[in-house]
Amino acid sequence: MATSAATSDAVPGKYEAVIGLEVHVQLLTESKIFCSCSTRFGDPPNTNVCPVCLGLPGALPVLNRKAVEFAALAAMALNCRVNETSIFARKNYFYPDLPKGYQISQYDKPLAEHGFIEIDMAGGKKRIGITRLHLEEDAGKSLHDGFPDAAAKTAIDLNRTGVPLAEIVSEPDMRSPEEAYQFLTRLKEIVLYTGVSDCNMEEGSLRCDANISVRPRGQKEFGTKTEVKNVNSFRFIRQALEYEIERHIGVIEGGAKITQETRLWNANEGRTYSMRSKEQAHDYRYFPEPDLPPLMVDEKRQAEIRAQLPELPEARRERMIREYVITAGDAHTLTATRALADQFESAARAAKNSKRVANLVQSELMGRLKARSLELEQSPISMAGVAASADLVESGAISGKMLKDLYDLCFERGEDFLAVYEEEGRPEQSRDTSALEKLAEEIIAANPKQVEQYRAGKTTMLGFFVGQVMKASKGQANPQMVNEVVRKKLG
Repeated sequence: MATSAATSDAVPGKYEAVIGLEVHVQLLTESKIFCSCSTRFGDPPNTNVCPVCLGLPGALPVLNRKAVEFAALAAMALNCRVNETSIFARKNYFYPDLPKGYQISQYDKPLAEHGFIEIDMAGGKKRIGITRLHLEEDAGKSLHDGFPDAAAKTAIDLNRTGVPLAEIVSEPDMRSPEEAYQFLTRLKEIVLYTGVSDCNMEEGSLRCDANISVRPRGQKEFGTKTEVKNVNSFRFIRQALEYEIERHIGVIEGGAKITQETRLWNANEGRTYSMRSKEQAHDYRYFPEPDLPPLMVDEKRQAEIRAQLPELPEARRERMIREYVITAGDAHTLTATRALADQFESAARAAKNSKRVANLVQSELMGRLKARSLELEQSPISMAGVAASADLVESGAISGKMLKDLYDLCFERGEDFLAVYEEEGRPEQSRDTSALEKLAEEIIAANPKQVEQYRAGKTTMLGFFVGQVMKASKGQANPQMVNEVVRKKLG
């Protein structure tokens, strides 16, 4: 949908967007929520199934204790109150990949409620409420492509049926696609830190439905909402919301009414399409699941689960800024994942200068990994190697240029830093003053014009001469000594 001037000007002026998100997070258990079938991704279709997840007559569900623990841990990390008693319910609807004809979920008495996430926006921090977090089982998967008769038939894979999900429902507190994007980014970061999910969107471990409406600015009542279903990237969610805001305003400005419906995002066309009318809660005919008793998570069990909470990203950043004397930007980069933060802290504690370690990780290590499309786990240089290299630069044993060359060799050979350092004969910076003086004299003699500029008051020319001497020494000279020698020779 093309953005007209009238529409693009209307959002900040006449209209306000109201956005709420429903996020499904697959919990990282080895077995399904109500049976012992594997949750492993990528197995042959319909091999991880049993009478329970297929909904065969007489099969009874048994709740996975680990799924409850993981969901409660995620809820606590999201500042939710975990209820001592919650109830499973049957959510009734027909879909080809739902073999029972209903989904076991939670409705009026969820596992956890009343949480929040704080996001960083241009105007400061904004708190986005979380209405609830509840447990439910996943449905199967309908496959529409890749088969000879795909144009006429739909294939069904029920391996995913019964995989445990935590559904996280936000309050309608977001007012822009960017706020929704930041909320999802922060949510994923927190969940990953807890270790309860891998949040792999490509494998369906994290899926998001977005509810969007617009209203005249200043109006308290919500407008009619539409739902955008199962968008598979945060970038696409932002684009889908931008499109829907424009579409809603265009419909309203044209004198028509918004239809409450579920829509699908087409990333290739950059637009949404109507899928079906939006269901209401009563359409699902919720009633308590008769085969499962109330779920009890008492204070003692909650305390045991809370003790497993790791230090979460925001708190960790604030501590690392204080402890390692690094910038907020450094801390944000180095806490992007729990594994990176753990490894950085291990190296920083072992090194003489934690700030130098932070710089090396970001500029030298992460830069090389990104250039080669490698993950941190695939790095030939360990964090212990980074710490050792930082100490060598700190002591003056090697220069920055020598470190870069050694890092390049590490990636070429697939070996850690200390191994390459030993193989190269422990190269060290030259501290031979007489050799440096000779080099400086030759370079000064070869550049009379620059000498004249320096002596005329253009002191920045000192850097030119230092650079030339470092280049002539092939990076083996100590920069501080070079600086002193050149300054002395220039008078």
